[in-house]
Amino acid sequence: MDTRNQSVVSEFVLLGLCHSCNIEVLLFMIFLMLYLIIVSGNIFIMILIITDSHLHCPMYFLLANLSFVDMWLSSVTTPKMITDFLRENNTISFGGCMCQILFVHFVGGGEMVLLVVMAYDRYVAICKPLHYSSIMSLKMCNGLVVTSWIIGFVHAVSQMAVIVQLPFCGPREIDSFFCDIPLVVRLACMESSNLEILMNGDSGVLAMTCFILLLIYYTYILLTVCKSSKTGASKALSTCIAHITVVVLFFGPCIFIYVWPLSITWVDKFLAVFYSVITPLLNPAIYTLRNKEMKSAMNRFRNYYMDSRANS
Repeated sequence: MDTRNQSVVSEFVLLGLCHSCNIEVLLFMIFLMLYLIIVSGNIFIMILIITDSHLHCPMYFLLANLSFVDMWLSSVTTPKMITDFLRENNTISFGGCMCQILFVHFVGGGEMVLLVVMAYDRYVAICKPLHYSSIMSLKMCNGLVVTSWIIGFVHAVSQMAVIVQLPFCGPREIDSFFCDIPLVVRLACMESSNLEILMNGDSGVLAMTCFILLLIYYTYILLTVCKSSKTGASKALSTCIAHITVVVLFFGPCIFIYVWPLSITWVDKFLAVFYSVITPLLNPAIYTLRNKEMKSAMNRFRNYYMDSRANS
């Protein structure tokens, strides 16, 4: 690209969620508390799964990976948003903005594929129970998780290869609390409508492909559950409801951001908050409160901790 077209903007201005000082202080306290819950909740799930031998199976191995991804996804954008509530000059460097875009799509794309992997795990467990141990081996689980990271990385790099080449020479205000592709592309000093459609389409293809695969797997699972005995069906249905809830909460905002963008500022901000804060917050609660094995593991962990304190 010609040197005259290279970016001259060194930083962007994040307009954030609101412009009232009193409301920003309130939002600071709320989101700080939520972020601490996200980090501590997901770390607790990972520690519980690693330390409790009863949870050493493919489903919980994948759940531990989901907790790690959720914590990372929230950490890409939320700390910056929290600190900006207390600052007057809410800027982000060009490099920082590009890093946010890279990691949001890297981690977000990886989580989409990971949710498909978790659905496949439930599909094999419920629809092909006799072959479960041979299909979902440790090697297979590791391979599927690595594949999710690779797909997320390739998706993010393919986006970044285009974004970093765009000329930014004038407008630099981003009406959100973090950098995302649709908002940044609009600031380029060029006709960007077609490029915006292309970039959203890239994310939309990944999101819709994963979503369709999820629909197929859970349709097969629900059909199988309906034909099963009441005891087995009840347990399988409870697990699947938790998974389906997470899928809807995660993919709903993604679809409306990248597949069918509404282009309504307050709606876009709400979806961005839901995607980066609310979903990582709800996932630990959904999986622990609706899962008997996780509840039992929590009780064992608590009893072990109480016994250790009593003996010390």
